Amino acid sequence: MQFNKIIYWLSTAVFCCIFLFSAIMYFTRYQMVKGFFESLGYPVYIIYPLAVAKVLGIAAILTKRSSLLKEWAYAGFFFDTVLATAAHFHAKDGGQWLALTAMAMLIISRIFDSKIYKP
Repeated sequence: MQFNKIIYWLSTAVFCCIFLFSAIMYFTRYQMVKGFFESLGYPVYIIYPLAVAKVLGIAAILTKRSSLLKEWAYAGFFFDTVLATAAHFHAKDGGQWLALTAMAMLIISRIFDSKIYKP
């Protein structure tokens, strides 16, 4: 059981840090992020809502107050990483490796979450 908790918290910490970093970048480096979104073909009006959603998703996963919100957060982060991986792969800018790392950590976190915190 201790091994499962260590794996869970390590993977959760890594993917939460990646998503928190990206949310902070969306708020503090808007012009740079806007350029990335435009070059990847995404609309720029989703930058701030996406940043807020990332922060709320991290809170939902870490607090575990609602299992429904936690599951929605995991699902939202999964779709975000899939789209980010595809966009960076298409743009050929090398950013897909961070997105794939976040996806792997997200999947590991979700698997070990269900092993530790059974409903």
